[in-house]
Amino acid sequence: MTDLTMIHPAATLADLATNWAGASRVFQRHDLDFCCQGKRTLADACRQRHLPVDELLAELRAELTPIAAVDDWRERPLVQIIAHVVDHFHAGHRAELPRLIAMAEKVERVHGGKPGCPVGLAAHLLELAHSLEQHMQKEEDVLFPMIVAGAGKRAWAPIQCLTAEHDDHGRALARMRELAHGYVPPPHACGTWRALYLGLADFEREVMEHVHLENHVLFARTLQGAGALP
Repeated sequence: MTDLTMIHPAATLADLATNWAGASRVFQRHDLDFCCQGKRTLADACRQRHLPVDELLAELRAELTPIAAVDDWRERPLVQIIAHVVDHFHAGHRAELPRLIAMAEKVERVHGGKPGCPVGLAAHLLELAHSLEQHMQKEEDVLFPMIVAGAGKRAWAPIQCLTAEHDDHGRALARMRELAHGYVPPPHACGTWRALYLGLADFEREVMEHVHLENHVLFARTLQGAGALP
């Protein structure tokens, strides 16, 4: 897809994120959930967030390029998508969350009495890490083997369960952003504090892209009967 006229108010957030590289970054800047709430149109999402749709359209058109064929997961075998999810997203979350938790604990311990300190963030991240690990284990142990074995529409029940958990993760991300004051550090923030907020913003985008790929590509294609193997 190269036609910028395809970027219009009636396009869904999920379609834009699937077809255009960088759409997720634009959406994240404006706190628009393109994974769990990706079926909303751009117009509806802007209306809910009180954003001028024309300005967001201009921002999208100025920044985006079509997703190259090598990155177009809509055409790749499901087994390749699963491998990417496990090797990139699952492994990435497992490596990054302990680092973020350690930084959050340090910031709260050292700066707990200062204005704007993200009090409660470390505990929230611990809960998120636990729920996310349980979720990923269910995918790796139950759902993904079913898809690889060609379950197709018979995977409906676990997909519905895991999609509901994705919604929970979306709410947890929103709470994380709230506790971290939108990832905007105060002027007196130390280096660790600033690095924490940068890491949280990257982590949020990674989880949203992870959930988007599963909800709108992997799960959708599985239920449509796409084959798992090349």
